[in-house]
This record gives sequence, C-alpha cells and structure tokens, in this order.
Amino acid sequence: MSKILSNLKYTKDHEWANIQNDEMAIIGITDYAQSALGDIVFVELPEIGRKLNAHESFGVVESIKSVSDLYSPLTGEVLEVNTELLSSPELCNSSPYEKAWMIKLKIENLEEKNTLLNSDAYSSLLH
Repeated sequence: MSKILSNLKYTKDHEWANIQNDEMAIIGITDYAQSALGDIVFVELPEIGRKLNAHESFGVVESIKSVSDLYSPLTGEVLEVNTELLSSPELCNSSPYEKAWMIKLKIENLEEKNTLLNSDAYSSLLH
C-alpha cells in the first residue's frame, strides 16, 4: 500500500505539492509513482528561473522500466531544484516525500490549488 501524506495536495499524474504560506510549493513524485516506476536511475530537472504552467512537463524521471515526464501541479517560477537527485536519483525510491523533493515553485495563481486532489481523493484514485 502506498504512503499518502494528509498535508499534501496531489495530481492525477502522481505528483505531490506541499504548499507553504500560499506562496511557494515544494513538488515531487508520490510513493505510488516511485513504486510503479521501479528503481529510478536518472532525474532531469528544470533550470532555476524557468516559468512553468500548470500541467506543463518540467523534467523527466527514468527508471529501469521506463521514462516518465514530470508535470507541474501549479503555475509559477522555479526557485530551487534538488541537485542532490542528479547524483542520487535513488532517493526518489527511498524517500519520495522527504529527501527527494524535486523543485520549489513560486506560486503564480493560488486558485489552481483548488484543482489538486486532497489525500482522500488521491487515495480513491489509486483504488
């Protein structure tokens, strides 16, 4: 059973967003996503300062099974990327919610958070 944290918002594409002070979102992939992908061997992340639209691809996760695009749950500007994932992509498997955050995004349109799933709705999507 996949770990789902109640304080996060989720997308149907299996990204999570931790929205902080309605200004910034920390974004990563869910426990379900890392489990479905298998051993993650490569992560490609965007450049700092890149503007993203909601649902726009911002990077790639490559596992021994497949390559998957990463999609931004919200519109905003990339403030920071987790460069540790470039040399240690396996963190996505071992710590998807803690050490393996992918980007920090300055939120441009806070209304978009209402389109994201809460933990119960995400859990229902998986079952």
